[in-house]
Amino acid sequence: MNASLAASARLAPSGSLRRSVQLFRAFRLEQTRPDVFYGLLARDSVRELARFTDLGGASVLDVGGGPGYFADAFAAAGARYAALDADAGELSAAGSPGSNTVMGSGLQLPFVDDAVDIAYSSNVLEHVPDPVAMAEEMVRITRSGGIVFLSWTTWFSPWGGHETSPWHFLGGTWAAERYTRRTGRRPKNDFGRSLFATHAGPMLGWVRATPRVDLVAAFPRYHPRWAHWVARVPGLRECAVWNMVLVLRVR
Repeated sequence: MNASLAASARLAPSGSLRRSVQLFRAFRLEQTRPDVFYGLLARDSVRELARFTDLGGASVLDVGGGPGYFADAFAAAGARYAALDADAGELSAAGSPGSNTVMGSGLQLPFVDDAVDIAYSSNVLEHVPDPVAMAEEMVRITRSGGIVFLSWTTWFSPWGGHETSPWHFLGGTWAAERYTRRTGRRPKNDFGRSLFATHAGPMLGWVRATPRVDLVAAFPRYHPRWAHWVARVPGLRECAVWNMVLVLRVR
């Protein structure tokens, strides 16, 4: 890692504008240097989660954990971490999967009820065709008093179409076809196959209608703390939030 990347790996203060700039800059390395981007994001995410619950000794399931970039950050915080992913290629993208990983679907988690203290998912909800079903599964496996942490890219945000952005504003299918024509290959985040339009409003509506959970916090993941108010404004939050976070406590 060169000096600039090493510097970017040092976390800016939580809730600061400097942190927002740091994360947006690192995001440009997602596909070329995923170890740098996801390593930084993992440590930042663990720090954010620790604001809501004690991680020391807690059992954590990372739904959609992929190649395990978050494992070290959770272990450093004292958590007992396990990851699940539906894609064998993702699980082995950074080397052989660890013994704490399992292959399975977020829509049908292979765990008994009340199995973990924390169910965590980062940037996965927009990749399943039924986000509510995945959220309900995460609640099901979480013990009473435990935390469910959900983070995803909202569809109408500038990055809602992922690598097909900003053309997704003209339609997800059209944007994917345009990408295919220009590059000669289908996008990794292919609308209707591996990418779906997931919105903040319906997910908040699901929270309100679910008696087993209490909403602890809802905020934009990458915004400075003084800009968190945008998540409370219907309509505006769909396009201004970029990445929505819901923190739920299970009753």
